[in-house]
Amino acid sequence: MQYDYRNMTSRTLVELAKKGDQTAFRAIYERFSAQVRSRVSGYFVWVADVDDVVSVTFQKFFAKLDSFDSSREVLPWLMKIASRTALDHLDVMRREDEKKEGLKSKDTEMGDEGRDIITDINPEDEIISNEAHDRLMAFLKELPPIYGEVMQKYMVEELEYEKIAEELGLELNTVRTRIRRGKEKLAEMMQRGEIE
Repeated sequence: MQYDYRNMTSRTLVELAKKGDQTAFRAIYERFSAQVRSRVSGYFVWVADVDDVVSVTFQKFFAKLDSFDSSREVLPWLMKIASRTALDHLDVMRREDEKKEGLKSKDTEMGDEGRDIITDINPEDEIISNEAHDRLMAFLKELPPIYGEVMQKYMVEELEYEKIAEELGLELNTVRTRIRRGKEKLAEMMQRGEIE
C-alpha cells in the first residue's frame, strides 16, 4: 500500500513508526528536525554540537516511541527531550573540560589511561532524567529576572513567542531578543558549571 507520508497527521505517522515503518520515521524527522534544531542551536557555539544533540534527541524519541501516547501532540514532547538533551550535552562538555584541565595540571605520567576517561564519555549514553529537569530549573532560577520569566515560559511551559508576548504584555521582538540572550546566558552558566 502506498502512503502519502507528507500529508499525514503526526498521530498517523507515530502509529506507523510504532509498527516499524522506516519511511514514517524519516517523515517524522523531516517534519520536526528544523524546529528541534532551532530550539537547541542557542546553546552551542559549534554546529557539530547542535548536530549531535538533534541526532540524540531523535534517537531518544524513537527509542521511547512505544510508550508515547499518540493522542498527545508530538512537538511538545520532542522539545522537552531536545531541551534536556542539550543540557545533558552541555553538562558532558563541562565535565570533559574539567577533566582535561585536571589532566593538564598533572604530570604526563597518566598517559593513555587519563585520556580514555575523557573519550569514554558519550552524549548518546546520557538518558532523559529528572536530574536534567532539576538542573534546568536551577539554572533558570539563576537567570536575571528579565530573561528568567520569558525562558520559563519558553522552555518549561513551551509557549510560542506570540503567546509569551501576549501573556507578558511585551513586543514580539522583545520576547525574541530576551529568549536569544537567555539561551546564551543559560549556555554560559552550564559551561561554567555555576550551579551544582
